[in-house]
Amino acid sequence: MSEFSTPLMRQYTSIKKDHPSALLFFRLGDFYEMFFDDAVLAARELQITLTSRNKEKGVAIPMCGVPYHAAEGYISKLIRRGYKVAICEQVEDPRLAKKLVRREVTRVVTPGTAADSSLNAEENNFLAAIVSLGGQPPAGQGDGAGIASNNRSDGKPGRTGFAALDLSTGEFRATEFSGEDAQKRIYDELEQLRPKELLYASSAPLFDTGAPRAGDVPAPLPGQSAARPWAMTPLDDWIFDPNHALPLVENQFGVLSLEGFGLAGKPAAAAAAGAILHYVRSTQRGTLDHVDRIGFYERQNCLVLDAVTVRNLELVEPLFAGTDSGVTLFRSLDATVTPMGKRLLRAWMLRPGLDQSEINRRLDAVEEQVQQTIAREELRKALAGVLDLERLLSRVTLETANPRDLIALSVSLGRIPAVRAAFAPMKAARMQQLHAAIDELSDVRQRIEKTIIPEPPISLAEGGVIARGADPELDHLHQLSRNGKQYLAEMEQRERQRTGISSLKVRFNSVFGYYLEVSKANLQLVPPDYERRQTLVNAERFSTPELKEYEARILDAQEKLVEIERRIFAELRSAIAGEARRIRQTAVALAEVDVVAAFSQVAAQRKYCRPAFDDSGDIEIIAGRHPVIEQQEFSGSDSRRYVPNDLYLDSSTQNILVLTGPNMGGKSTYLRQAALMVIMAQMGSFVPATKARLGMVDRVFTRIGASDNLARGRSTFMVEMTETAAILNTATPKSLILLDEVGRGTSTYDGLAIAWAAIEYLHARTRAKTLFATHYFELTELAEQLAGVKNYHVGAKETGSGIIFLRKVEPGAADRSYGIEVAKLAGLPPEVIRRAREVLAEHENAESRLSAQLAAGDAPVPPAAQLTIFTPLSQPVLEKLREVDLDHLTPLEGLNLLAELKKQVQ
Repeated sequence: MSEFSTPLMRQYTSIKKDHPSALLFFRLGDFYEMFFDDAVLAARELQITLTSRNKEKGVAIPMCGVPYHAAEGYISKLIRRGYKVAICEQVEDPRLAKKLVRREVTRVVTPGTAADSSLNAEENNFLAAIVSLGGQPPAGQGDGAGIASNNRSDGKPGRTGFAALDLSTGEFRATEFSGEDAQKRIYDELEQLRPKELLYASSAPLFDTGAPRAGDVPAPLPGQSAARPWAMTPLDDWIFDPNHALPLVENQFGVLSLEGFGLAGKPAAAAAAGAILHYVRSTQRGTLDHVDRIGFYERQNCLVLDAVTVRNLELVEPLFAGTDSGVTLFRSLDATVTPMGKRLLRAWMLRPGLDQSEINRRLDAVEEQVQQTIAREELRKALAGVLDLERLLSRVTLETANPRDLIALSVSLGRIPAVRAAFAPMKAARMQQLHAAIDELSDVRQRIEKTIIPEPPISLAEGGVIARGADPELDHLHQLSRNGKQYLAEMEQRERQRTGISSLKVRFNSVFGYYLEVSKANLQLVPPDYERRQTLVNAERFSTPELKEYEARILDAQEKLVEIERRIFAELRSAIAGEARRIRQTAVALAEVDVVAAFSQVAAQRKYCRPAFDDSGDIEIIAGRHPVIEQQEFSGSDSRRYVPNDLYLDSSTQNILVLTGPNMGGKSTYLRQAALMVIMAQMGSFVPATKARLGMVDRVFTRIGASDNLARGRSTFMVEMTETAAILNTATPKSLILLDEVGRGTSTYDGLAIAWAAIEYLHARTRAKTLFATHYFELTELAEQLAGVKNYHVGAKETGSGIIFLRKVEPGAADRSYGIEVAKLAGLPPEVIRRAREVLAEHENAESRLSAQLAAGDAPVPPAAQLTIFTPLSQPVLEKLREVDLDHLTPLEGLNLLAELKKQVQ
């Protein structure tokens, strides 16, 4: 690259070599420039002009650039698309540089470390890490921290660690697990947290997360393939070594042991957390003071919702892309007024509680506010002025906060006294705890107010940020600047009198500085001591020794003013970072206050009831409604009303409900609303029902709908069976299972057989509370054979003009499916409907004749081999046939065997 060997380009290529996977934003004056492949890619992604450098020398270097003052928006766009951006700044004053200005990369922004204002306020921005620790290696071959295997050399399973940090809020969590389901556990954690970036050891066999390994290729855009919604970043193996990673975690929190965080004896979880801290420290500047805690969590500490269930129940995202996001439970319950509250609501929804006493404390707080309308409204009004304290704090500690960020922080802190006063009289224990946890931080607020002007510019570049009285030297420089205007006016008047040029003016521009401007008509009056600076068409510009001296003094004062303001601002930012623990504790408490107030608001407006928990293990819901559909379709001026339904499940007499009825009748809605009410209750929310009595549920499983996963070679039926297998193998008696049309992905007989066997298994082995919606009417026979199985159906009524869906769930099996009536409503051509009725009548008549023949004993057994699983006498016949050796069977023995089998069938 000799043709590019200018000093500047040599500097660029040297810095770029250290950051090959990032787009290098190279500061040149007032712009960030990009060169070579970075320029081509950035121009395409940012839709900016691609130009070139050194074109006149015959070797054009691709180049593009963005203004430094607007760079944040461009960087955010690249980060959202999965790219990494290295910010290279001028770390030397260009006026003091003897040759080339020294430049260094001050930080690397990645999808998982972004902490700017462009982030979605409702979601966390997680950076995740995965590590597998094997067993002890042979002597002399290391310390056992290898990341290459998930199996220990002693035959015991290895440990898999998972950690996730939201750098923008300081939320840090870690977990650890082992066993054969480690891969599924990783997938569930990734699907639930949806990190923006995933760290892993470069030599490790990466678990199948549905993602390619390449670390430099950006994640797919919204609407594209969701196989990899997170960027992949490989790191050197030694970074995950516990001997390196664990001290990083201990140092971050200033402790000698991780026992207080639940990480003692959890080396894999701690190693994953340490790898995250290493990566963040190597890419970011700042102190990370806002990352002041880490929480170890276990699956059994919350109601488990796997990725399939979260998707099927539409908890946080609609099931189908492009659908109104209002169909989700999150949108339906989100009456929060702060960004911290929105994120906490989402977190509670994805990890509902299992601690009955903690849930009841939340419910007590909600109940009190439901009853106190005025107090609740005052609290929500006060909370509405609180901005995103967590993310403002993160920008402070990462040293990316600008003056307006500090004013936003000050304004938010100024709202805290009103918030505390609004709920101080509340008696609920949880509200009193939160009241004590909220620090008004008046000292921090007052320091900001005394230091920063109320409406500062966004940048420190031109000064004018620091308030008067904050620094005596700064005040003196401001005084000099103010007096300068008067001084210039006096000089202008004095020069007019001395020269006799009444139109003479003293002016300033950034190129020539201060100058005296004289029109062409008055040039003969210019005195000898004027020095010509510039000739214009109609005027001449001059300078004088007095003006030069003044200019030097003013410019020096301005530079010093900006320098002092930068120092004062940095000191203020550092002081605020020193109070990070207090600010973060207050932000966490305010978030919970916001969520509890939101639950109360929704409960009061929609007439929700408080769920009651006991140890019975039952689920009893009276007049339950679907919390989302009720608001979507049956609100406002609509004269219709959502049809409420009851539900009762226990572990012995009624643990499986087989639900039949027509399509569009409401079976799936009934299933989903049961699960949603359980989730809401264990979050600490009231539920849409007249009465709700619940035992604690440890997991909610769903098998609702199916879609091909062609990219991974799995059909609709394979996906269906895989999900069903996971349910049957994992559910416990405390689980709630929703099964909708299991078996429909294959032939009728196969599907019926699988559905039948699944219900028998759930009844005999699992004893989990199950809602099973089906069109296989044969399954209703199980209610007569198994004590815990009960039949229910969704009512429908035929009229002369068609079918009316009553949407009422009642005991007993449905008498028919009304499939043709639904097809008619869907708009199938009339001739198709007529022919369908004819075919249906023929089949029904044939079945009726066959039933009569069988009852009379003069009809052959129909050759429906796949249905023999439901005929008690057929199994011995099949087993006998399998045992027969036809090669050694004599004719007489064959006839005798045939007679015996026929006798058994008859």
